[in-house]
Amino acid sequence: MTKVVVDGRTLSYGDVVAVAHQGAQVALGDGVLSRLADERAVVDDVVDRQMPTYGLTTGLGARSSYALPRAELDAFSVRTVRGRANAVGDPLPAPVVRAALLARVNGLAGGGSGVSPQVPRLLVALLNARVHPVIPEVGSIGASDLCQMAHAGLVVIGEGSAEYGGEVLDGGTALRRAGLAPVALGPKDGHVLCSASPLAAGVGALALHEAGAVLALAQAVTALTYEGFRANTSPLDPRILALRPAPGQSRAAGGLLALLDGGDLGDPRNARRVQDPVSLRCAAQVHGAGYAALDFADAALRPELNGCGDNPVVLPGTGEILSSGNFHTPGLALAYDTLALALTQTAAICAERMRRLLDPAVSGLPANLSPYGPERSGFAPLVKTAQALVAEVRMLSAPVCTDPRQGADAVEDDSTNAALGARRLTTMLGRLRQLLAVEAVVAAQAVDLAAPAALGRGPEFLHRTIRKAVPRLDDDRPHGVDVETVSCDILGSDDVRSTLNALAGDTT
Repeated sequence: MTKVVVDGRTLSYGDVVAVAHQGAQVALGDGVLSRLADERAVVDDVVDRQMPTYGLTTGLGARSSYALPRAELDAFSVRTVRGRANAVGDPLPAPVVRAALLARVNGLAGGGSGVSPQVPRLLVALLNARVHPVIPEVGSIGASDLCQMAHAGLVVIGEGSAEYGGEVLDGGTALRRAGLAPVALGPKDGHVLCSASPLAAGVGALALHEAGAVLALAQAVTALTYEGFRANTSPLDPRILALRPAPGQSRAAGGLLALLDGGDLGDPRNARRVQDPVSLRCAAQVHGAGYAALDFADAALRPELNGCGDNPVVLPGTGEILSSGNFHTPGLALAYDTLALALTQTAAICAERMRRLLDPAVSGLPANLSPYGPERSGFAPLVKTAQALVAEVRMLSAPVCTDPRQGADAVEDDSTNAALGARRLTTMLGRLRQLLAVEAVVAAQAVDLAAPAALGRGPEFLHRTIRKAVPRLDDDRPHGVDVETVSCDILGSDDVRSTLNALAGDTT
């Protein structure tokens, strides 16, 4: 089984996917525990000297001016966890919980938190033993994910609830059955367990990994539509794109041409029309904007996933503990919103391409792609499904980073909703993949009816793969099951994705 080594600096999206979805084991990197021990010595020194330090020797939020008695610091850590486990709603799926725990462990491993080393040790053990704290889905406003991550903190101290071996148990029982023991929290440990944005980072890593895959699928399905429509590929010419080098468009155009390589459409003289509808003609511009938004999100997420989001932070070199704004994630929330809007643009033209294939006046193919003509429905009713999917994607694209929020009175007067921004991306990507499956089913039929002499290598592979699972349309039949088959078994297949990426020349 794959092992992911956590050092606080090099965690990748692929690592998060491996731990979250594939059950990879986790290990702390060399030097992590000694780093944590050095930082913990600073915490102990500040406590011994009773230096006023936020969340360590003082209260939290609006009570930050209240000095805590030395004898109360351990108990305050426990109360911090208990008092902030306030999330509500359905439990987050186990892969999401695993992604969040891994992100938190990695943040601790990189340094700055001052946590007791036994805390990240237990978090790693939870992952490896598959003890998954029950974390409700709603509770973060982006000023740290504290009201949700506190539920993980409860399990660390033997309380709360956790799923283990297919059962939901109280936290103490889950730990015992897994051969683990709770941690006795020291000063600052409770605050550390609730701090930073590991949900926003962990879920975001899963979402960005999938977003890259879905954009590649959009390219492949578009290439299949190009073949069925007999589209004009002159807008993909690099000489044209160089005249206005918009972000991402050359990458998208190059990928489409690579997928179409080997077929007739590489030569624009084989196109049916001089100028195609915008949904085909400008696919590279729209998909390019998606790639640009993904790059923006990547630049915002990597520092969050491999950085310290704690407040305050410990600087062992000088023995200081300083107030920090690293928990605040406006750039990350903005990036998630930007990606959501870009995915909505991709969804919109996907549905429109599908509609153009059904219109004989535009496509040159039989109405609704039925070989029997107008006395059959063909794929026409599937337009409603496509539009319903677009409506859901559009609804989920509403920006969340500008929503006004307030936490503790007069102190926590801004937050970002970054965790919500990441969580809705997961739903959007699932709907977009279903929408691409709708287009793929229709485009495969268009290819059958157009019967081109030679398909490009990408469309040929995708068409052949679809036809192994879904027969061409003869008489009317239900299409929903076909769409789900293509969405789950083909567009969701790692092997299919890898092959299409190779054919598109994409090694990322």
